[in-house]
Amino acid sequence: MGGLTEAKLRVLAGERSFERGLGYVDAVSGVEVGDGWVRASVRGTERYEVELRLGGRGRPTGTCDCPFGQEGNFCKHLVALGLTVIAQEADLPRQLESARDRACGLDTWLSGLSREELLTLVRDEIAEDRPLRRRLELRAASARGDLAGTRLRIRELLDIGPFAQYGYVEYADSRAYVDQAGQAVSAIRLLTATGRASGAMALAREAIGLLAGVVESVDDSDGWLGRIGADLADAHRDACRAARPDSEELAHWLVAHALDDAADLTYIDPLDYEELLGEQGLMALRRYATEAWTANRTGWAEKYLMQRLAKSGQDIDTVIAVHATDLAPNGHTHLLIARELDTAARPAEALEWAERGIRDTEDLAGVDTALVDDITDRYTKAGRLADAVTLRRDHFAARRTLLTYQQLRVAAVAAACWPPERENALDLLRADTGRDLVDALLDDKDIDAAWQAAGEYGAHDGQWLTLADLSRLTRPADALAVYHRLAARLTRETGNHAYEQLVSLLLSIRDCHRRLGTPDDFAAYVSDLRATQKRKRNLMRLMGEHGL
Repeated sequence: MGGLTEAKLRVLAGERSFERGLGYVDAVSGVEVGDGWVRASVRGTERYEVELRLGGRGRPTGTCDCPFGQEGNFCKHLVALGLTVIAQEADLPRQLESARDRACGLDTWLSGLSREELLTLVRDEIAEDRPLRRRLELRAASARGDLAGTRLRIRELLDIGPFAQYGYVEYADSRAYVDQAGQAVSAIRLLTATGRASGAMALAREAIGLLAGVVESVDDSDGWLGRIGADLADAHRDACRAARPDSEELAHWLVAHALDDAADLTYIDPLDYEELLGEQGLMALRRYATEAWTANRTGWAEKYLMQRLAKSGQDIDTVIAVHATDLAPNGHTHLLIARELDTAARPAEALEWAERGIRDTEDLAGVDTALVDDITDRYTKAGRLADAVTLRRDHFAARRTLLTYQQLRVAAVAAACWPPERENALDLLRADTGRDLVDALLDDKDIDAAWQAAGEYGAHDGQWLTLADLSRLTRPADALAVYHRLAARLTRETGNHAYEQLVSLLLSIRDCHRRLGTPDDFAAYVSDLRATQKRKRNLMRLMGEHGL
């Protein structure tokens, strides 16, 4: 642990955890030293197990089983151990040498024991250590092929009862439960390794169901249960490879699992079993999947499985058929079908489905905008510029926003028909509240028309500010009136954000007065403002920083 310093600990833990760790140095006990690591217990709310390691480039890393440490943080308990290591640094080499001597001595002693003496030792230990006894009982049952005994122990290991308060495993207890559940995976793997793969396969499936049944009752914030689920999936696949089950039966189970809630935790891709299934099993897999989908054509899991299998077999027509049974009213599913057909190099059909999506949408205001973009792009690439304009025009008429206005402009400019299209579009905006009209005119850089529309229809503050900013050079008097009005509102507000906005307006007001040749008027305005706002010290400071 050479190179460990208080400064490094402070950086790793942060100021708050470091300061709190200072008070836990006396709570450190049972320090053990190894090659590149130090372990100890630290007494806090409970007794926590802590380990420090020297990472790459001399950067320490650590783990602690306290709640804060389990979230990946360098906690106060790690700080306390680190400070202890620093204090004992001179003695660490001796402790390490002593630990090595003890380990060597233990190994030498164990190697010298007779079989009977070793058995006596193990029996004594398991009589005192209940968790060790249960782990060895499970290994023994797995090793001798005692499926009934192994099944019983696996059920006990996956039972949340011993960890649950009121039927729920809290975060503080979830890691212990997950560690216990991991023993079930080890037992299943051992069955496969000792030639009992069929039993391992059956127990893996049972364990998957049991784990899925308790997942909603465990705080799995760190995702450990998901890892157990993945390990169970691997154990099942390994067992199947060794057992070579009936392909029809395997196909049936794979489909049933894919449609079960257990698939959320223990994801198993049926195509990972393609080699085991063989041609006959794959046919059965598709048959079972089709039957399930036929019974529930709108089920998400059924649709996903069908599409997965159809894509793997490059059966694009089945993929489309699955999509077509549950078409979204906004045209999104039509777009998915069009993209699938594009992938299959069937562009004409892709366009037909995309256009059908527009026709099937009852209200263009709610259509999937990605579908409109897709069809417009297809029209443009095919040289059908007039059709692209028509689609953008219809979409804008249904959904009168700045974005749809801009998209119509792009299409109309490309088709060389923007002036008449623009007038029609602006007429539609005038028929509304008129505020979107101001945005459209601003986007067109038609400033004079935007001023007229703002006055006629009533612009909001953001639009008035944009108008003033764009017009400061050509219409400084009009811009000045806007800035004064907006500034007057801000003088009634407090807070640094309001002060920053006000100072920005003051700088714009100063520029307008400079262009109008009335700097004295600005000086008088600022003087009056300082007099009325003098209690706002942060505002006064900010104005001073900008020479106001």
